[in-house]
Amino acid sequence: MNPWTSSLARCRLCPRQCGVNRAAGERGYCQAGNQLEIYRHGLHDGEEPPISGTRGSGTVFFSRCTLRCIYCQNYPWSQAGAGRVCAAGELSTILRSLRAQGAHNWNLVSPTPWLPWIGEALEEARSAGVGRPVVYNTSGFESRETLAALADWVAVYLTDLRYASPESAGAGSGNADYVAVSRAALLEMWRQTGPLVVDERGIAERGTICRLLVLPGRAGEAAANLRWLAAHVGTSIAVSVMAQYTPAHKAVAVEPWNRRVAQAEYAEVVEEAERLGFAAGWIQEYGSPAPDSLVGFKMQPA
Repeated sequence: MNPWTSSLARCRLCPRQCGVNRAAGERGYCQAGNQLEIYRHGLHDGEEPPISGTRGSGTVFFSRCTLRCIYCQNYPWSQAGAGRVCAAGELSTILRSLRAQGAHNWNLVSPTPWLPWIGEALEEARSAGVGRPVVYNTSGFESRETLAALADWVAVYLTDLRYASPESAGAGSGNADYVAVSRAALLEMWRQTGPLVVDERGIAERGTICRLLVLPGRAGEAAANLRWLAAHVGTSIAVSVMAQYTPAHKAVAVEPWNRRVAQAEYAEVVEEAERLGFAAGWIQEYGSPAPDSLVGFKMQPA
């Protein structure tokens, strides 16, 4: 049963708890309304190896977002609302199409504002015997109550820990509560799924992956998040340490957000991951070409 069918009348899907009546056309912080909006969808080969696999991840980029990161490369749809309105049944059709194309999973990017429609589409697929592992691809800014309702639906959480101080979270993403919220959310994700489990081909079946994007001038915060993970979750969690930060959107005019991460900064985080004994996951090579973060621009229109 879709647990979000009545949530639009008083929306509390994300930690902002706006409480607006989206069913009546009101819009809260994320600006999501009473009609589903999708930017792009298609096979994506730029995720972590167990997600992309050999055939690609069946990715859906939803419009709107519960954060307003000043460096967001996806801001045309995450903040400016690019995309198109989709009829209720179209998401189900999209998921079936991605499965038919050979997608290893259904990868839902920034899905939280649209859970009423996602739940309907997944219910329809389940009743028809059509399925793929669901990857919940999120910034980490999630309500534990909402996550608890996802336990029967999500196989893999692909989440972030971006900051370790409220000041940085406020400056970078517009919410000083991000640190406490994202850490509590990660604990709930871990409770549901545990460590990453892959099949004989190395494709993710279940688990939580935590991404740590090293930000300019804030390498110490990424290292602090590694220490928090080691203390509260353990070093068996799969971590993805990334050096690919690129100034975008408003960050190009704000120091120190307007520069790439220095090699010495990145080395500090890598050394901490190695010192703590994280053995599962991936450490991006400094200076290697960044994955195409703007893959959404190249995918099929919704």
